[in-house]
Amino acid sequence: MMSRRPLAWTASWLPLAVGAFLVLVGVGTLVGAPWRYVASESVVVVTAFQILGSLSAIAVGLGVAWLEASGAHEKR
Repeated sequence: MMSRRPLAWTASWLPLAVGAFLVLVGVGTLVGAPWRYVASESVVVVTAFQILGSLSAIAVGLGVAWLEASGAHEKR
C-alpha cells in the first residue's frame, strides 16, 4: 500500500511557491521597468498595461498564497 503523505505535502507547498513566484515576477517587472524601452507611438498605453499587468501578477500571487495559507490553517 502506498503512502499518500508526500502527495499531501506537495499539494500544500505548491500553491505557496506559485504565489511567491507570481509576486516575484510582478516585482521584477516593476523594478525592471520594461516600458522604458518601448518604441511605440502609444507609450502611455503600453506603460499603463505593463504596470497594470505587473500589479495584477502581484495581487494574484498574494491571493493564491493567502488562500493556501488560510486553507492549510483550517485543515489542521
